[in-house]
Amino acid sequence: MRNPAEPVPAQIERLGPPVARGGQVQPISPAVAWDRLVFVSGQVPMAQGRPCASDITGQTEATLDMIEAILARAGCTLADVVKTTVWLTDAADYPAFNAAYARRFAPEAAPARSTVIAGLIAPVKVEIEAVAVRPG
Repeated sequence: MRNPAEPVPAQIERLGPPVARGGQVQPISPAVAWDRLVFVSGQVPMAQGRPCASDITGQTEATLDMIEAILARAGCTLADVVKTTVWLTDAADYPAFNAAYARRFAPEAAPARSTVIAGLIAPVKVEIEAVAVRPG
């Protein structure tokens, strides 16, 4: 029997292939699962070194598609997301971003969210990270 004072051992699982940018493998995991929690690294709407779309709506949709694909590897869907953090480069993009986001997360089931205006390393308008809870 396990001593209740000892921490419960947890298996950490790195999900997805290594992240490569500019041909260089980065010290980033697309996501890390610990027990039932899944932490998705900040995703930006880039493919083949270029933004997936020029406007905030297309970039938000592409970013959420990327998060959805990563979550699928962990056995999750967007419905399992409990928290997101969003970085926008321009406050004027907020209404269009929020409308695109709301199409994927209905207000009555939306995760907690923080939205920040900041500069981003990639030449895009949005970055989103997520935390989900695996069903079970």
